[in-house]
Amino acid sequence: MKNSFRLAICQMKTGDDKESNVSRAVEMIKRAAENKAEMVVLPEMFNCPYNSSKFPEYCEAEGNSLTLSAISENARKLGLYIVAGSIPETDSGRIYNSSYIFGRRGELIGKHRKMHLFDVDIPGKITFKESKTLTAGEQVTVVDTELCRVGVAVCYDIRFPELARLMALKGAQLIALPAAFNMTTGPAHWELLMRARAVDNQVYVAAASPARDEKAAYVAYGNSMVADPWGSVIARAGGGEEIVYADIDIARVDKIREELPLLKHRRTDVYSVEEKFKR
Repeated sequence: MKNSFRLAICQMKTGDDKESNVSRAVEMIKRAAENKAEMVVLPEMFNCPYNSSKFPEYCEAEGNSLTLSAISENARKLGLYIVAGSIPETDSGRIYNSSYIFGRRGELIGKHRKMHLFDVDIPGKITFKESKTLTAGEQVTVVDTELCRVGVAVCYDIRFPELARLMALKGAQLIALPAAFNMTTGPAHWELLMRARAVDNQVYVAAASPARDEKAAYVAYGNSMVADPWGSVIARAGGGEEIVYADIDIARVDKIREELPLLKHRRTDVYSVEEKFKR
């Protein structure tokens, strides 16, 4: 395992044309590779509009996906790890918000289905209900790479500290989060949540948003960012389309965990999940 590596987040614009979205993702992945990135993270629903009613139209099956084939091929050609944002995945008549993770040879090394569906109603600001078309996932996702151990979650998942903690306990040193916060939740909670999950679990958090499109039905916040295990923001985008780079130092994870051993100091005798379920 390497001590450090360069990570890239592709904050890309998405529209109604799936092929154009995928082509744009590939173009940005290639540019990231040219700039020495070894791991690339794409945004949530990078091949389609973030619109619950449109997910059935854009969904693809894992074994028959033009989107995933293109990403896998470029992971292999460029020798990159790619956290392929998320796409609407169809399986046995259900649709999931799924993130696929590819290794340097283009092989599938993991998949995360969004566990917490974004069903919100903030009067006068935003109403969205993913559960109208999507099914929630059931698995905590942590994958091994030669760079580090990576936990993967999708957007709303980050609001649930239990999930991030379970990933840390499974050895995650970096949490990759394809996400699409909006212009209500983004300014209020985006940076706060990424830094909090990084500090709570002493991990890097890399959050990938689509670029902001004021003409879209759902306007993403942008501001893709990386927080380090001390809670410092070490890379951040603006609202527009761009690639953000961060140097990930895995030795820093170990150093912080040794100096401030939060995970070792947990009082599981008092507040373990198992004990709470018994009550």
